[in-house]
Amino acid sequence: MATNSSAKPANEAIYEWEGKDRNGKVVRGELRAGGEAMVSATLRRQGILVSKVKKRRTAGGTNIKQRDIAVFTRQLATMMRAGVPLLQSFEIVARGSPNPKLTRLLTDIKQDVETGTSLSASFRKHPMYFDALYCNLVEAGETGGILEALLDRLAIYQEKTVALKNKIKSALTYPVAVMIVAFVVTAVIMIFVVPSFKDVFTSFGADLPAPTLMVIAMSEFFVSYWWAIFGGLGGGIYFFIQSWKRSEKMQKTMDRLLLKIPVFGDLLYKSAVARWTRTLATMFAAGVPLVEALDSVGGASGNAVFAEATEKIQRDVSTGSALTTSMQTTGIFPSMVLQMAAIGEESGSLDHMLSKAAEFYEDEVDEAVKALSSLMEPFIIVFLGTIIGGIVVAMYLPIFKLGQVV
Repeated sequence: MATNSSAKPANEAIYEWEGKDRNGKVVRGELRAGGEAMVSATLRRQGILVSKVKKRRTAGGTNIKQRDIAVFTRQLATMMRAGVPLLQSFEIVARGSPNPKLTRLLTDIKQDVETGTSLSASFRKHPMYFDALYCNLVEAGETGGILEALLDRLAIYQEKTVALKNKIKSALTYPVAVMIVAFVVTAVIMIFVVPSFKDVFTSFGADLPAPTLMVIAMSEFFVSYWWAIFGGLGGGIYFFIQSWKRSEKMQKTMDRLLLKIPVFGDLLYKSAVARWTRTLATMFAAGVPLVEALDSVGGASGNAVFAEATEKIQRDVSTGSALTTSMQTTGIFPSMVLQMAAIGEESGSLDHMLSKAAEFYEDEVDEAVKALSSLMEPFIIVFLGTIIGGIVVAMYLPIFKLGQVV
């Protein structure tokens, strides 16, 4: 396939072309150029008779997610193990991707590799999709000549990480969605339904029960200040999310609080332990030195508390302390992980023991999610029944009293 220089001016685009070579064989490929005429001229110099040139669409496609990167890593590892050359593997995966954005990303990386850039250096140009852990493992594979094996290990790591995140999201999304629906339904009842009952009750000319008066007062507040309620709630959530993203202090505070929440805190704690041990096991098994491996472990845990603890462990290990001793001084790791890490250090199989610990806590998260789902269903039924049922009963109390009088 024809290639161009690694320079990419702003007015250039990627063109898909088709033509015939000197032997009359149909060939096709892609070329980054400033226009169709430049594509035709470049290919003519290479002895290709161009029959079709089409600009590839640069818009469209969904955002690239971690799951997409995990699937790409698995496909790349599989093809390289089968003996498919690296560049050809990239082309096959790029063409087979249903997401145009991922196709463009892989094509750009492939072109960098074609110009002599190492695969790890090409990945480092896209930190939004390939983090330090990913790039470090690829670099270790290139250096040691075991890229296929490390890509396979990296694919397993990414698949397990994505699965773990999905389990946590499924556990947290359900109650949050129910709370939102409950609030919207309550607001609709307060703004549109209760005022109709209020007009009917006014015609009674009698004293209303206390629950009914309370619901009517809440309804009047909703009707008068609905804009402030929805605006304040939406603005509060927006500013909270923005401050969480941008303020490191806020992230640390919230991560500490999240670990202390009943039921959910234990689930998040087990998830962080599983990801921490899985990441360190993967890095250590790839031959990355322990001190360097710890650079990526804290961030991969997804919790600021574990990130701070990892920094302390890294400082202690760099001064000669044993890993298990350093982990124990942080006070956040369960005894089982500490014992397995100690056994791993003594037997020289630290990566294997940490992998076993990760598997155990991943299973724990799976069981916790199932138990939480079973627990949340009756709780949510009671919660919704109390709110909606309480409003309905409060509105019908005057009608019941009127029936008794008649």
